[in-house]
Amino acid sequence: MVRVSGIITALFLLFPLSQAMAGDSPQEQRHELMEDSKGAAKSIGGMLKGEVDFDAGLAMESLKTWQGVGADFGGLFPAGTETGHDTEASPAIWTDRAGFDEELSKFNAAVDAAIKANPTSLAELKPAAGPIFKSCKSCHEGYRVEEED
Repeated sequence: MVRVSGIITALFLLFPLSQAMAGDSPQEQRHELMEDSKGAAKSIGGMLKGEVDFDAGLAMESLKTWQGVGADFGGLFPAGTETGHDTEASPAIWTDRAGFDEELSKFNAAVDAAIKANPTSLAELKPAAGPIFKSCKSCHEGYRVEEED
């Protein structure tokens, strides 16, 4: 019986892994990364606005979330993924790929600089996070289609 329950347990543990390995579409993966990025922005933005107390650990965790997003995001725009899954990706990503890649490079450089700065106070976080938010805004203005309500 122990062996059977062990096998059943292993199958339950492997099921989510197999779902992940089956792979979401690039559009879904992009969406999930942007949700992660939004969560990081909410955490750091809350600190910058004084809505939540500064937390150096949470700030660094958020910066590292952005680092992961930046590392994975650019590869999720292959030809043929311009539509689907309610994508907000602008056609400009495919028609101006060099410009999009440059925006992503600026984002990654800003995130790397913020992580290197290792902000341990709100006063240190402000100048570290500012270029990241500026980069996000710039990329959204040129390479994102706003949802219509």
